Amino acid sequence: MKNFSWRIVLLWTLPLLVVGFFLWQGTFSTPTASSSSLSGNTASTRMTYGRFLDYLNSGRVSSVELYENGRTAIVQAIDPELDNRIQKLRVDLPANSPELITKLRDADVNFDYHPASNDGAVWGLLGNLIFPVILIGALFFLFRRSNNMPGGPGQAMSFGKSKAKFQMEAKTGIMFDDVAGIDEAKEELQEVVTFLKQPERFTAVGAKIPKGVLLVGPPGTGKTLLAKAIAGEAGVPFFSISGSEFVEMFVGVGASRVRDLFKKAKENAPCLIFIDEIDAVGRQRGAGIGGGNDEREQTLNQLLTEMDGFEGNTGIIIIAATNRADVLDSALMRPGRFDRQVMVDNPDIKGRLEILEVHARDKKIAPEVSLDAIARRTPGFSGADLANLLNEAAILTARRRKEAVTMLEIDDAVDRVVAGMEGTPLTDGKSKRLIAYHEIGHAIVGTLVKDHDPVQKVTLIPRGQAQGLTWFTPNEEQGLISRSQLMARIAGAMGGRAAEEEIFGNDEVTTGAGGDLQQVTEMARQMVTIYGMSDLGPIALGGQGGEVFLGAGLTSRAEYSEEVASRIDDQVRQIAEHGHQLACKIIRENREVIDRLVDLLIEKETIDGEELKQIVSEYTEVPDKERFVPQV
Repeated sequence: MKNFSWRIVLLWTLPLLVVGFFLWQGTFSTPTASSSSLSGNTASTRMTYGRFLDYLNSGRVSSVELYENGRTAIVQAIDPELDNRIQKLRVDLPANSPELITKLRDADVNFDYHPASNDGAVWGLLGNLIFPVILIGALFFLFRRSNNMPGGPGQAMSFGKSKAKFQMEAKTGIMFDDVAGIDEAKEELQEVVTFLKQPERFTAVGAKIPKGVLLVGPPGTGKTLLAKAIAGEAGVPFFSISGSEFVEMFVGVGASRVRDLFKKAKENAPCLIFIDEIDAVGRQRGAGIGGGNDEREQTLNQLLTEMDGFEGNTGIIIIAATNRADVLDSALMRPGRFDRQVMVDNPDIKGRLEILEVHARDKKIAPEVSLDAIARRTPGFSGADLANLLNEAAILTARRRKEAVTMLEIDDAVDRVVAGMEGTPLTDGKSKRLIAYHEIGHAIVGTLVKDHDPVQKVTLIPRGQAQGLTWFTPNEEQGLISRSQLMARIAGAMGGRAAEEEIFGNDEVTTGAGGDLQQVTEMARQMVTIYGMSDLGPIALGGQGGEVFLGAGLTSRAEYSEEVASRIDDQVRQIAEHGHQLACKIIRENREVIDRLVDLLIEKETIDGEELKQIVSEYTEVPDKERFVPQV
């Protein structure tokens, strides 16, 4: 807004300067008589030039004073109409009257000539010098400010220049000690830093510095944070740019920016180049219809050439980050370009604990808060999720005017991060009771099925789109999931619909199980088509994973016949129906404890997992949740 106001002021000032310049020129370009001499002798009465000649011929003129280069005269003459009194009269003389001086001499009239003042010439010279200087300065100031603004006119000549941010010694404030939970990736990248600081350790045994390191992992796992740590540790020139900044709507701009970036990097070698979200420019070539030769492909071709082309880039290490390695061009992934691919995955329980310890340094945490318990409660959370979790807990603490973060704020923050903001509790008795039976249905099936994850809590407090929630938390990290565990999860997801059918009848079932049914269908289809956990046998019938390119999608065809597709649908239906029947059986056999839990849930609105397990154990035997993890 500040730049915009300056431009408006200048746009209004320039026309005023131009108009003022011409007015100045018109006012002072003509030399005039000095104001003191002319004003002191100016007559109030004017006389025509013809009458002046008549007076001169009749001898009535006694003296004449000439001004303004002979264009004006002040005449003293005897006026017969005023009793022959002497009058001072002003006469405008013609431009060409050389005979006037002769007539004055012949008539023996005293005359004097007053030369014009030079003030006009001085002002004219100043006008010719000062105003052009002011005008040029204003234009220069306007264009200079426009050049510094995004999209200004000066940017037209710098389209082909790299937009990479350059730091001679990147002081990011991030070191390897500030990065936790991804020890394997840190170890790989610490070698890169050692390559830059002490290359002789590796070159002595014939090792070459890797040209590129590709960081691959889900969003929020710390890829950009690792790049900042490398920049902070290495102490070498550091270039950082996003993949989208290479591509423009103008042809050839992206390739030009790549060339300019590597030119600057060669001048400052050894150095680091960090390209964030490289999939914006490095997607597979020839994926469009007709194999289009678009601007992005030209940019990628130039990047491939610069990384490992005819000319070497000694001392330049490229670090790139992406969460879509499956769409990158194969030429970009080969050795010699990105020699190493470092997987930056979601942290395990140990990594989550380390990440929580890092982010808890600058927060006031109550002594009773267990970071280990939080780490166990948050499987699948990325580093960014954990940072957001503690930040949300700190915000809730400040909102509640507490001095330190307690487990209550942690629990509420976990719920908010996973399920959304807390809504207004239900007041309608019928709807609230129906939702309570639905959620207790999930909880009772999850509790009584051996291979299901244990229940953490059941709540009727709405969050996001859900009117109620049942939380399950695994006891341990699971890299592999058995068939029995998948079947248990399908039965648990069917518990809500089964409770509605058994308690209220088929005519009173609601749309609340829509999300549960989608989850069940997806798990059952994966069991049949991907994991080979059906009567079809141990075969994979699924297509290629990930996003399919338009060009590849046009030529793809089904990998199985229509008969197999029909059998897949039958198997998915059987698996879902088996889970549904198991859930209905558990609901029928435990109606008494379900009614008690529903009344307690309506009263308290939230039941803890341990309390629920204790109440259920009073009515029936609760299976031990020791889990079988297949050995590889």
